[in-house]
Amino acid sequence: MDGINPKIEESWKKILEKEFKQDYFSSLKSFLIEEKKRFNIFPPGNQIFSAFNHTPFNKVKAVIIGQDPYHGLGQANGLCFSVSDGIKKPPSLQNIFKELNSDLNIKIPEHGNLEKWAQQGVLMLNATLTVRENLAGSHQNKGWENFTDAVIKVISNNKKGIVFILWGNFAQAKTNLIDQTKHFIVKAAHPSPFSAYKGFLGCKNFSQTNELLIKQGLEPIDWSL
Repeated sequence: MDGINPKIEESWKKILEKEFKQDYFSSLKSFLIEEKKRFNIFPPGNQIFSAFNHTPFNKVKAVIIGQDPYHGLGQANGLCFSVSDGIKKPPSLQNIFKELNSDLNIKIPEHGNLEKWAQQGVLMLNATLTVRENLAGSHQNKGWENFTDAVIKVISNNKKGIVFILWGNFAQAKTNLIDQTKHFIVKAAHPSPFSAYKGFLGCKNFSQTNELLIKQGLEPIDWSL
């Protein structure tokens, strides 16, 4: 992607090779190149594929699906719900940490960078991987969803026993891409302030995820940061 220049980890590059050759991906590249000429685009180019670079394909144990990167200056770092070091925690992330504290008695972290989760095998996947500064949803329906849906299908088809963590209606709409005879789904309301009290807080999705991993003989996620 000239002028954007993201690099994706080798195992993902190989398994997603045919997606990069699709017409929709060429159109997406052209769109991003034009956008970058006129606007600030988040996350920075070298972090667009951070979710993949922190969590190689063979390491994936769980998948959290978000919708859109944060659109404020310095917030987005390529992992859904995560913010860069030194950035104030957005409300959804504050609610995620409240639930973590309630579910597993984990101390609420000082920062909102979720890279430690990603490095343990939690793929932190937004459906749309870029956004224009201060304009939520501005890069939706430009091709990213085709790509990230393909990612979910590739995981579903080629792995087994993955825990898909689906928060809110948008993420739960991806259920039809997941083979539930091979994988697990845990779900709750979205952690945003608009819906957190309608089924996110108290959902115990973190402990549920670890129970499902342990049952398979896998190392649970250390959710502390």
